[in-house]
Amino acid sequence: MPPQPPLPPPSKPLKPYFFYGHRKPSQNRPVVRGGLFTNRQTIRPQPPNHPIAPFKPFDLHKWDPQENLPHQQQPSKPQSPRSRHSLALSQRLSPISRFILDAFRKNRNQWGPEVVTELCKLRRVTPDLVAEVLKVENNPQLATKFFHWAGKQKGFKHTFASYNAFAYNLNRSKLFRAADQLPELMEAQGKPPTEKQFEILIRMHSDANRGLRVYYVYQKMVKFGVKARVFLYNRIMDSLIKTGHLDLALSVYEDFRRDGLVEESVTYMILIKGLCKAGRIEEMMEFLGRMRENLCKPDVFAYTAMVRALAGEGNLDACLRVWEEMKRDGVKPDVMAYVTLVTALCEGGRVDKGYEVFKEMKGRGILIDRGIYGILVEAFVADGKIGLACDLLKDLVDSGDGKKMDDFCKLLKQMEKFGFSVLDDLSKFFLYVAGRPERTMMALEVFEDLKVKGYSSVPIYNILMEALLKIGEMKRALSLFGEMEDLNKPDSTTYSIAIICFVEDGNIQEACVSHNKIVEMLCVPSVAAYCSLAKGLCDNGEIDAAMMLVRDCLASVESGPMEFKYTLTILHACKTGGAEKVIDVLNEMMQEGCTPNEVIYSAIISGMCKHGTIEEARKVFTDLRQRKVLTEAKTIVYDEIFIEHMKKKTADLLLAGLKFFGLESKLKAMGSTLLAS
Repeated sequence: MPPQPPLPPPSKPLKPYFFYGHRKPSQNRPVVRGGLFTNRQTIRPQPPNHPIAPFKPFDLHKWDPQENLPHQQQPSKPQSPRSRHSLALSQRLSPISRFILDAFRKNRNQWGPEVVTELCKLRRVTPDLVAEVLKVENNPQLATKFFHWAGKQKGFKHTFASYNAFAYNLNRSKLFRAADQLPELMEAQGKPPTEKQFEILIRMHSDANRGLRVYYVYQKMVKFGVKARVFLYNRIMDSLIKTGHLDLALSVYEDFRRDGLVEESVTYMILIKGLCKAGRIEEMMEFLGRMRENLCKPDVFAYTAMVRALAGEGNLDACLRVWEEMKRDGVKPDVMAYVTLVTALCEGGRVDKGYEVFKEMKGRGILIDRGIYGILVEAFVADGKIGLACDLLKDLVDSGDGKKMDDFCKLLKQMEKFGFSVLDDLSKFFLYVAGRPERTMMALEVFEDLKVKGYSSVPIYNILMEALLKIGEMKRALSLFGEMEDLNKPDSTTYSIAIICFVEDGNIQEACVSHNKIVEMLCVPSVAAYCSLAKGLCDNGEIDAAMMLVRDCLASVESGPMEFKYTLTILHACKTGGAEKVIDVLNEMMQEGCTPNEVIYSAIISGMCKHGTIEEARKVFTDLRQRKVLTEAKTIVYDEIFIEHMKKKTADLLLAGLKFFGLESKLKAMGSTLLAS
């Protein structure tokens, strides 16, 4: 074939793209030498003079906490309760956190190169891991070393969570002065402290009654230019007053006003009670007038607190002055206010004035406790007025149960003779008497006498159980429930009240038994019982059972609670798998005035476990925390509950799969006890 014409020369010379020269050789990077075509060579490492064990990459999934544990570190004697508690706490940590704590333990809780070597096996220690470890580590020196080591990682920055955990760790170890220096450390590391960090320090000192340290942290907060909320100002002033630093509390109040904040009733009452204890009555009256003018009149509880504070200091004249102010404001004293003042006057040697207040109390028809009679009798005897003491004692006997109960029983017998429905009228009587909390115990005493004479019925038991539940007497209410069970008399209303009592008493198992009893009677529990039981199940981690109960309630009652309706809406929104729809439902719910509670949070966990991911669930809880609906502590708790629920659902799916494919017999033949339960 004819020769081909030569190619035309390129318009521009081609630029070689290979690296000219050569780079430093290594085991994994071949040598690249100059030229357009290179000669790739691999540098083989020289064999060492001494034998080296083959390299094994570290795999956290195969890590055993008991492996390579020195003999002297093996537990040779029973663990103390505190050690067992720490072990149980560590079992709830993430695997990487447990590995870090195990590295500390293997090296006798002393920081050194061995610990650093163990930590370097991890790819990276995140701020969340730092916070998780510091929450359970009780060695402050080791915790401090670990905190600073983590901060030296490349690209690492501590978060508020890790700083807060470090503060709690130092305070737990009585190193609160070191904890107070964390704001400076945060500032130096480019993470200026917020009000939350100062609130944590103030709360720590306040709980330990370190008033001056509270004021020290407050001054530091001012220096950093952080503005406190009304709540935090109230906490600071209350702590200072309780520790005897009233003048400092008043100076903080001046800063409060300069910041342009508006006082709440709690703010006024903190300062008023502090001034009462200090005997500065004129200033107290000034604050009282300011409270009336700017906010509202104090209620009977506020006035009772002032009388109690003044009585504790023995300032009876001021007590009476406050009492007159209460009457001037048109506030009617309740039984607690009368008891407080009468007791203070009798113990202060002014029994005549106390007796006047007692007669005023009796004239208003307020139920008088026997203890008041006892205080007055003792005061009259100590004052040498035996006649008045005897008169009071006679009045006590005449107004007691002895005579009036006999008359009451005679009246009931006469009603029976005339054909009246005594038990129906007694139900109305107890409904009236137990309708006010201060008369509940008296109603119970009357019933104890009447039931011996055969005057008892299921409605009366229900009325008294509900009244006892309202005043927090769950044990007494459950005692009445036990009596009804012995008589085989409970109805659905009784079991509904019992459900609430059992949940409040922490006995969720018996609450579920009472619910099943109602179902067996073909009746429906009350809405209050449904709400209480659902909350109790959520608190005990029985999320699936709680969701079933919500559906059962909405299918059984005509108008279910709003929180249950939004629970189903949230479960439906979770089917999208994203957090946006769930957050929209929560926004609508809060706009309707329905505050999220345990049932709502459990619905988020249940729905996201089925249709979403842990990241999407965390977005929802983080949004609630940023809007102050959830505290940081609650957010952490619900995150752990979500993880545990996800593990449980995964395990259930695994077991269901094994049973579906008929692998049970093979597992049992191999000696597995996985399906034993």
